[in-house]
Amino acid sequence: MRTVALTLGLLMLATACGRDAAEGPQTIRLVTHDSFVVSEGIIEAFESETGHTVELLQAGDAGTMVNQAILTKDNPIGDVMFGVDTTFLGRALDEGLFEAYQPAALDTVPDQLEVSDRVTPIDFGDVCLNYDIDGLQEAGIPPPAELADLTDPVYAGRLVVQNPATSSPGLAFLLATVATFGEGGDYPWQSFWQDLVENDLVVTSGWEDAYYGEFSGGSGTGNIPIVVSYASSPPAEVIFADPRPEQAPTGVVTTSCFRQVEYAGILAGSPVAGAARELIDYMLSPAFQEDIPLNMFVFPANQQAALPPEFVEFVQLPEEAITLPPGEIDANRNRWIDEWTEIVLP
Repeated sequence: MRTVALTLGLLMLATACGRDAAEGPQTIRLVTHDSFVVSEGIIEAFESETGHTVELLQAGDAGTMVNQAILTKDNPIGDVMFGVDTTFLGRALDEGLFEAYQPAALDTVPDQLEVSDRVTPIDFGDVCLNYDIDGLQEAGIPPPAELADLTDPVYAGRLVVQNPATSSPGLAFLLATVATFGEGGDYPWQSFWQDLVENDLVVTSGWEDAYYGEFSGGSGTGNIPIVVSYASSPPAEVIFADPRPEQAPTGVVTTSCFRQVEYAGILAGSPVAGAARELIDYMLSPAFQEDIPLNMFVFPANQQAALPPEFVEFVQLPEEAITLPPGEIDANRNRWIDEWTEIVLP
């Protein structure tokens, strides 16, 4: 009897493991943040090739998306999650949101983007200081060479940042300062921010208010020449300008850049894990990867993916971006934001 029971158990397990593949075409629920955009035909090409259907579920920003997935992990809201980034990855991994999977195309991804066998790097972007080239030249002021320069009186009232409690680039910039100045020593990150406050720092709640409302460069309508934005902002200014300029109107302080990597993973407990693996594979394919830059204005993780010419000509990437381990970010994120708030918005 024991042998029969064991045999039946193994058969049931094998059936369960292969169920999604055996049943043919599946519906894959793809959970993403609200900034997920792909060209028409990209998802449809995957559906045509595989017979699967992709149901897109947009769940707010990255933090909201991860929180919702944690609250529903016993009955997952989807099958694949895309867009969990460096700032929230540690929490997602600690909560066991994803099952292990490593696609064959992972060898096209730089080793430094990989952090776990449970998530696959899909794209990366750098949050950096941007500056108004003409605005600083007219004022006779050079762009800052590094973060510490921002405390110089010459930059008083000339920097706008976003609140890290309400803005993803604002949080990334805070993390860049933590990584650069540290928490101990003679000049920790808290002292740097105190000096920025005394240098007439301007703070907005979000990126759009800072870039379009306060910044004087490119599409900005304000009078502040330095803003926290992205390394991809200069090519965006060129692409969307009419008439198109020969040079980007904004520059990037490459020593200030904090790298955000976006990952995709299969949510543990997905009933269509086999189909989900196919979608992860597709997201690393050239067809999907080459669609990323001009839609989400970040860089493909697959090094073999061709870049649009604007991303070759007008992007300045750091030789070595600023990073922090996801686990360290997760362990300290809330405290760092609280301390920043006490210093900057008392």
